[in-house]
Amino acid sequence: MQKYLIKDIQIVNEGQIRNADVLIKNGRIENVLSQISRINTDCIEINGEGKYLFPGCIDDQVHFREPGLTHKATIATEAKAAVAGGVTSYMEMPNTIPNALTQELLEDKYRIASATSLANYSFYMGVSNSNAAEVLKTNEKKKEICGIKIFMGASTGNMLVDNPNTLDKIFRESEVLIATHCEDESVIKRNLEKLKTEGRELTAADHPLIRDEEACYASSLYAIQIAKKYGTRLHILHISTEKELQLFTNMLPLKEKRITAEVCVHHLHFTSDDYARLGYLIKCNPAIKAPHNKEALWKALLDDRLDVIATDHAPHTREEKSLTPNPSPGERGAKSLYEAAHAGLPLVQHPLLLMLHYCKQGRISLEKIAEKMSHAVAECFQIKERGYIREGYHADLVIVDLDKPSAVTKETILYKCGWSPLENFTFPASVTHTFVNGQLVYDNGKLNEEGKGQRLIFERE
Repeated sequence: MQKYLIKDIQIVNEGQIRNADVLIKNGRIENVLSQISRINTDCIEINGEGKYLFPGCIDDQVHFREPGLTHKATIATEAKAAVAGGVTSYMEMPNTIPNALTQELLEDKYRIASATSLANYSFYMGVSNSNAAEVLKTNEKKKEICGIKIFMGASTGNMLVDNPNTLDKIFRESEVLIATHCEDESVIKRNLEKLKTEGRELTAADHPLIRDEEACYASSLYAIQIAKKYGTRLHILHISTEKELQLFTNMLPLKEKRITAEVCVHHLHFTSDDYARLGYLIKCNPAIKAPHNKEALWKALLDDRLDVIATDHAPHTREEKSLTPNPSPGERGAKSLYEAAHAGLPLVQHPLLLMLHYCKQGRISLEKIAEKMSHAVAECFQIKERGYIREGYHADLVIVDLDKPSAVTKETILYKCGWSPLENFTFPASVTHTFVNGQLVYDNGKLNEEGKGQRLIFERE
């Protein structure tokens, strides 16, 4: 395996920024020193002067659509987009087709990733109302699987879990982290029916009225109540409302928390004001909501009530999102245009760059970006030897140039779906290099597909 020496770079790691050299050898970080001499001629030297080195980002929530929905995306295509944006590891969701509701189907996804993914990977075990016994077999693999995913709100296929007995059993007996999508189905249905009585065509702007603050709060509160009852390790995904923030604390260090929370980049960037411009392109679940929620999320992220930043990368074709050219009601069945437009945004190529944009605006520091996108994710999931720039750790590293702007264009988008809600946006920075397990997989716009990522391992007792 090739050795690399990154010279004279600003390292962003563990709350500090310092200048140093980094030697990468045998897939690991061999040395981090103030000055390292070139070892020998087979060591490739990278000039880091004026640039910054981050630990690779770890995205704890993505949908890469394989198997079954590969017209939208594949593990291979989306992993390429991930590493181009500095995401070196990801955790992927079970609502593929078929849903990952058995241990065998779950392992099928690992087999695909081992052969095709440039980034490191893990996959959540899926839950339905009737597969609790199968789910709990995950206890035997708790060092090999990131967690169990429960959709406590409308979802794809047979994955809405609203049976109290099923929830009680899994929360009581799981030895693995449980990640939840929290939206109360009864509140959503009530809001939808109420708007339908107004006798008008629903629009994208109605989405946060249907999937409102109360739907999120009621479901998150319910999950937390069950988790507290049994001492369950609970991680609530994509918090989107100010109201939910009262459910989380910053009074404990992350390692001691039994209940943690994630915020996604689109809820930190967009607000309901953006539906007028982007329409169904930013329809997602939970919905992007009124501006006061965005401001509250930023505050909670910075004061550590929210623990990690993720993307919830969820690609659909442009036709599935915007339905243009618009099919007639007959062609789309009985669904209204609002109901037919798919929910989800492709984002995994740009989360680090988006946070660097907000750093430039003074919203967040470089050190906090590294914490929330790398360190804290590793701590939250107990990922072994990743998430930090430490000697002996896997060399998952990202070099960024804070003075080299980069634009989101059709030509630079690597998602299979071919579009982004950030299209035509220019970031103030660029990702120049990405290393995964010591392999240089992305170098100034060029992908190296010779190596593949590794299965994440978790340090759980």
